[in-house]
Amino acid sequence: MRWIGLLGLLSLLALPVQAAIDPFEFDHPEQRIRYHALIDELRCPTCQNQNIAESNAALANDLRQRVYTMIMDNHPDSEIRNFLVQRYGDFITYRPPVKPLTWLLWFGPFVALLIAAIALALWIRQRNAQPPAQIEETDRERLKRILAKHSGDL
Repeated sequence: MRWIGLLGLLSLLALPVQAAIDPFEFDHPEQRIRYHALIDELRCPTCQNQNIAESNAALANDLRQRVYTMIMDNHPDSEIRNFLVQRYGDFITYRPPVKPLTWLLWFGPFVALLIAAIALALWIRQRNAQPPAQIEETDRERLKRILAKHSGDL
């Protein structure tokens, strides 16, 4: 009797896992591979850095359905991506195209690294150009007396 209650409880815990499985049926294994590749590389517009494969948002469910429908209608991957980019913008892709609007995203880190390298080189050059600190004559004489006094202690 206890086992039945325990099995019933475990089956209730498994319900959310079962709901996360996509019920899509594909005609060919290649379609399934394309589908999973696309939903893994497309970002959910309502979630923070979560792809539509992992997201539980209603919009992600709609996008998965839309991708599935377009794959079943034999649309190429590029057409599916272009449709979603046109509708949701470059944000939906994890690899936005290189264009003037995204130059800062693509080249900003390299420019920042170049600026830091130039600043470091200028700082080192300026530091090496400074003359060494000069010891005044009174300090030099005092140092000689101290060294002479303690040189016999060694």
